[in-house]
Amino acid sequence: MRDETKCLHSGYQPQNGAPSVMPICQSTTYRFDSTEHIGELFDMPTAHMYSRFSNPTVEAVEKKIADLEGGVGAMCTSSGQAASLISVLNLCSAGDSFVSTSTIYGGTVNLFAVTLKRFGIECIFVDADADEEAISRAIKPNTRCVFGETIANPALAVLDIEKLARVAHAHGLPLIIDNTFATPILCKPFDFGADIVVHSTTKYMDGHALQVGGVIVDSGRFDWKNGNFPEFTEPDESYHGVVYTCDAIGKAAYITKARMQLMRDFGAYPAAHSAFLLNLGLETLPLRMERYCQNGLAVAKAFQASDKIESVRYSALEGDPYYALAQKYLPKGSCGVVSVVISGGKQNAVRFMDGLKLASNEVHVADIRTCVLHPASATHRQLTDEQLVAAGVNPGLIRFSTGLENIDDILEDIDQSLRRV
Repeated sequence: MRDETKCLHSGYQPQNGAPSVMPICQSTTYRFDSTEHIGELFDMPTAHMYSRFSNPTVEAVEKKIADLEGGVGAMCTSSGQAASLISVLNLCSAGDSFVSTSTIYGGTVNLFAVTLKRFGIECIFVDADADEEAISRAIKPNTRCVFGETIANPALAVLDIEKLARVAHAHGLPLIIDNTFATPILCKPFDFGADIVVHSTTKYMDGHALQVGGVIVDSGRFDWKNGNFPEFTEPDESYHGVVYTCDAIGKAAYITKARMQLMRDFGAYPAAHSAFLLNLGLETLPLRMERYCQNGLAVAKAFQASDKIESVRYSALEGDPYYALAQKYLPKGSCGVVSVVISGGKQNAVRFMDGLKLASNEVHVADIRTCVLHPASATHRQLTDEQLVAAGVNPGLIRFSTGLENIDDILEDIDQSLRRV
């Protein structure tokens, strides 16, 4: 099936006489015929037993997203931050390190640089645009994985996924890619060598600002038996000696370990109703992404034509520094988010944002409604000046998230507000 069909039919396939629409299984628990059966599930979970880490409604959405990304399995989480956290903790322990590109979401920078550091895990930040040799030099003997974003939020830098995959694989390490802004409709990182994909499903996948969520997808392609990951090939004493690379688990070793160890202990799992709402968003994702890209390009061109704009970052614009990479990795479009720097710095940026009448000034992005944010004073407020520069965040930078309103209304709103600057 193509993506448009997968979004409607993957994950939940009703049997004869079953509900046509995916039902909400709003239950924390499940009943079994015997104590022995429950005991077997604690040795090797093959069915739902508790909704802290598994639920039929959520599972249907997990299967749909795994199918869209081309993976062997997925696990939904309660937020995108939880997905990023678990994706790394599934590989790293105290005393380990991992490499991440610096142009990633500000909240993830803080998670990696501050919170994980408190747990004894070092994040080594690198310039995503550096050559392979420079990135390779950042890898240490205790490095466990490499992390990057397809389209950086809010710098909108496009990642050369194949380059990062070559570096990671040369050291026997997996590559984790945050594919939130691109979604699997615009880019499928597994096709370019990525091993694990994470999303904040709060953004385009949901699309309607209804629920916070995340997901981790396992490609099933990485060789966990390469000698670098004994926790996958040796018995897990916390789960009755299960070996995650055993034949019963097959290619889904990574995502199974994440669920059986980390989700079991953290319980950062979404509610069934949240998954139901997410599924509604997924069903229209291809249609929405097409319109987001159309409106985003029109907005980028409008900003580019104004003499009150210092710079515009949108990789589908010819002349953008990442235009060539976008043609390779994002041939269908570059999402609906445009980063612009208003001439005159922060003061004029705020004046422009406060003058908008249609677009909302809010802490969100990738909604069906147009919204704007000043990252330096919001999502990236906790970063130092040096970290802001590394993340591609200028003090006058505005993240303009183009919605699905009529494009003429969006452009007229931009025009009337720019006249106030």
